[in-house]
Formats: sequence, C-alpha cells, structure tokens
Amino acid sequence: MATQILPSRTPLVEVEHLRHFYGRSAKGTPVIDDVNLTLFENEIVGLLGRSGSGKSTLLRSIAGLIQPDEGHVRFQRDDSRTAPDIAMVFQTFALFPWLTVLENVELGLEARKVPAEIRRERAIAAIDLIGLDGFENAYPKELSGGMRQRVGLARAIVVDPTLLLLDEPFSALDVLTGETLRTDLLDLWFEGRMPIKAMLIVTHNIEEAVLMCDRILVFSANPGRVAAEIKVELPQPRDRLDPAFRALVDEIYARMTARPIATQPARDGLFPGMGITMALPRVSTNSLAGLIEEVDGTPFNGEAGLSDLAETADLEVDELLPIAESLQLLRFAELRGADFVLTPAGRQYAGADVDARKALFAQALLAHVPLAGHIRRILDERANKQAPARRFRDELEDHMSEEYADETLRTVTLWGRYAEIFAYDEDSDRFSLEDPQ
Repeated sequence: MATQILPSRTPLVEVEHLRHFYGRSAKGTPVIDDVNLTLFENEIVGLLGRSGSGKSTLLRSIAGLIQPDEGHVRFQRDDSRTAPDIAMVFQTFALFPWLTVLENVELGLEARKVPAEIRRERAIAAIDLIGLDGFENAYPKELSGGMRQRVGLARAIVVDPTLLLLDEPFSALDVLTGETLRTDLLDLWFEGRMPIKAMLIVTHNIEEAVLMCDRILVFSANPGRVAAEIKVELPQPRDRLDPAFRALVDEIYARMTARPIATQPARDGLFPGMGITMALPRVSTNSLAGLIEEVDGTPFNGEAGLSDLAETADLEVDELLPIAESLQLLRFAELRGADFVLTPAGRQYAGADVDARKALFAQALLAHVPLAGHIRRILDERANKQAPARRFRDELEDHMSEEYADETLRTVTLWGRYAEIFAYDEDSDRFSLEDPQ
C-alpha cells in the first residue's frame, strides 16, 4: 500500500446548523439537530453511530437528495463549477437487473450525455480499476454480493467525482468479502488511482471506522447530533491487533456509552426522556439473558471489555449497545467506560432457574422502568383490570415520534409479559391482569 496521504486543510464541504424534523412540520421532533461539519480535501471522514441517529439523513442532505428543514450545505467554489461532483455508494447494490455490468456502470455517464464511445471507454476503465474486468457482459444475478458492490463502486467513480459518499457500503456483505473490498478501496485511495478528493462514510462498525478514517464523528441519537470528533492518527495500513488500535476502539466505545451531561436536554443520550416517556430500544429478553450468561461465564467471569464482547458474541455495536444499556437500566449491569460489568443482581440472575429469573426481572422492571410500573398501576386500579394500549401509546406520542412510541410500547410489552406483571392481547390491543395479585 502507498504512503498515507496527509490531509490538507482545504475545505471541500461545510455543513452549518443542519436540522431535519419528523414529518413536514418544523415544529415536530428533530431527526438531526444543529449538525455542523467541515470536510477537507484529502481525508476520509466517518459518521459513526447507531441506526436512527441521522447519519444517512446527513449524507443524503450533502448529496442533495433531500433538503434540510434548517441550515445549509456549502461547497468549495472554483472557476469551473459551483459545487463538486458527488457520487454515492449505497448499502443495497441498487443495480438494474436487466442491464449488464457495463451498462449499469455507463448509466451515470449516459445521464450526462457523454458520447457513447467515450462512455464505453471510461466504463471499461472503471470496471478494470475495481477488479471486475472480464465481467463486463455479466448480469447482476450472475455476480456475488461483493462483485455487485464493486459494480456500484465502479458506477460511482466512473463520473470522476470530487466527493464520494458511502452509506454503509460493506454492511450487506459477509465479513471476508467486506474486508477485501474495504482494503481494495483503501489501496485505490492511497495509490491516487481515483479522482476523488475526499470520502465521507456512514458506518455503525467501530473497527471499520478506525481502519479507514482520518477523522470520526460520533453521533448521538434522539435527535442526531455530533457528540464527539476523534482524530485517527495511526499510520496506514492499520493493524486491528495493534494496542494503539485497540485503545482507540475502546475509547470510542466509552464515548458511545457515556451518560448524557446533566445540562443537556432530557431527550439526549441513553433512554431519552423522563419518567414514563423514557424511550426504550427493541431488545428481546432472550438477548438480555444471553448477554448476562455470556459475561457471567468463562473467560469474562462477570466483567468484559465491550470490544472483546462484541467479537466473542459476534455483535455489531448497533446490536450490542442497546442490550448492554438495557441491562444497565434494569441494574443487572453497569457500563464503566468501555467495560461491561455485571452487578450482584445480574450475577444472581445468571445463576437462577427460570421462575427465579422471572421474579428478579419483574422486580427490576417495576423498580426501574417507569412505563412498566405505570401500566401495572392503571390495571390494578381498574375494576376490570384492563386498559387499551392506545391510551399509553398516546401518552408516549406526546413526547416522541410515533415510531419511537410504538417501539417503546412494544419493548415494555415484551418485557412485561416475560416478567408476568401484565398480559397483552394483540387482537384487541389491550393490556390486562390475567392473574391479579
């Protein structure tokens, strides 16, 4: 691999006070709120965060695919154009199945009315560059997932973009294929074989961000904001086993699990909201029990680094953190920086039988999840021991989006049924006490 390109400080894109809101009203709940970003030439920047944190919304705003409700996206201007040429690579391959590889790659050039002979010449060169020469006349159905994503990459670079935007481009691939394509892309970048001046990549994979990026912007959720900016000064190529690499991964885990500062709005950080309006992630009780058992056993014996746990349990950060934070909420575990530690209650749960686990979970649920206690109190107070779920859904929607309200109610319903503190009938959409205590 060639020597690493040192980033210059020439700004290519400036994002200023960008906001997007749910629905059409700017008075609604923000998806992303007051995001500021400067992207410089000769750098790769990662947008790292969980699903729903607004990363892809920001990327599409920069691409011009959607318009922000507030704020601006400004591009470096020169004598020949008012904005850089932008190309985008998506998570899904987005190829036309009835077109060959060559025809798919030519599409962007055809839209720009490039003459057929030049179009074909440039498309063949792009296909050769990304390692698919010999497959020009193949159809997408004949290609593996990695090969199809290479076609998507060729289609992006054939238009000679100044800025390349990548929206989780490797997440739909198996681990080995994703690793190969990621390495090949970095080789092309460092060898200067692409016209691209900068890359902006959306990911929820911490190691991927550290492997690829010069800077990482860590996004918080509800609403999406830049919670931290981390410079990656490790030389390329980077080694996952390098202690400095592991230390940076652990630092990012710690940043992503940090509790919100008290002066921040109540909606920020872990489980945004207060009281019964605390938003809950969709996490199953099986996942909660599974993580407790994993950490309670050998080799962790009750305490694990989040990066080690992610590798052992084969979980992405998007999957691991909601489970870990839910266990912290229930007081079965604590997050201490980049470490996940079972509490005495968590270790007791790990060693208990099925009935004892349910009893421990019910106790924790009623004590630490206000919405669960609220539903149970309403049911206890009513003569028929029933209440429509719509009642609680409406309460939640006063404080969060309809999507988050539905997810929160589904989660508390799942947890409550497991703990046997209430029952729920989906056909009537009603809560009840089948066996009132």
